[in-house]
Amino acid sequence: MDDSSSIPKIGQLVRIIRGRDQGKIAVMIGKVDDRFVLIADGDKRKFDQPKKKNVMHLEVLDEISPEVTQSINETGRVTNGKLRFVINRFVNEQIDAQKGE
Repeated sequence: MDDSSSIPKIGQLVRIIRGRDQGKIAVMIGKVDDRFVLIADGDKRKFDQPKKKNVMHLEVLDEISPEVTQSINETGRVTNGKLRFVINRFVNEQIDAQKGE
């Protein structure tokens, strides 16, 4: 099965490949149904106003944030600061990995 068509898990990072936010990284914070998920980045898209996105328009990344997953499972929500932190850490790791090559 193609990666882009697989459903991301809660707390999983995704890259937006279609739409206004193309190329941006976000975190999957909820599932609407088999075609749509809710994503947020803690900055432009806050947890309280997530973006409903078709999974066909997302590239599912290998990174799953245990902090976000645990927070949503325990309290049903996650802070916008935590979302920004997780995304920034992932982006910085990608930059560091590229420098190391």
